[in-house]
Amino acid sequence: MTEKELKAIVVDVPDFPKQGIIFKDISGLLSTNEIRSDVVDKLIQPYQNKRIDVVAGIESRGFLFGMLLAQKLKAKFIMIRKPGKLPGPILKTSYELEYGTDSLEIQEKSIKEDDVVLLHDDVLATGGTAAAAITLLKEAGASKVYANFVLELGFLNGRKQFSESTHSILKY
Repeated sequence: MTEKELKAIVVDVPDFPKQGIIFKDISGLLSTNEIRSDVVDKLIQPYQNKRIDVVAGIESRGFLFGMLLAQKLKAKFIMIRKPGKLPGPILKTSYELEYGTDSLEIQEKSIKEDDVVLLHDDVLATGGTAAAAITLLKEAGASKVYANFVLELGFLNGRKQFSESTHSILKY
């Protein structure tokens, strides 16, 4: 499918989750095997000839395609979650939001020293969450992190928050 065809499947939801926001609903991209497979193929294309040891999905929509990417790349999958949702010893990082702070966690020892990680999330907006996730992955021992998104809201300049190689298939 072309970028235009995929964009036609993404639905704009005005005033969600709050007034003035136009939410990009990617649910339609999950609706059929054909569409899901096409999205995964487009997401994975830049990494097919690169070593990827781990795919890390950011809670929670980053889990959707992240698991499929890990399966296709034959890589381990780990979850990057909000505080208090992972058992056992964890690593944590906090980051600033426009209205306060938030935190992300991964399980300790989920990344081995020198692992190459593909970070995945559904949307790259301001880049704060992705930048925090990259910091966390590197603190855990990742030697290299690639960042990968279904869609990117370019007008918010999220790529400027981090220097890692970044790929998105739908740009707005």
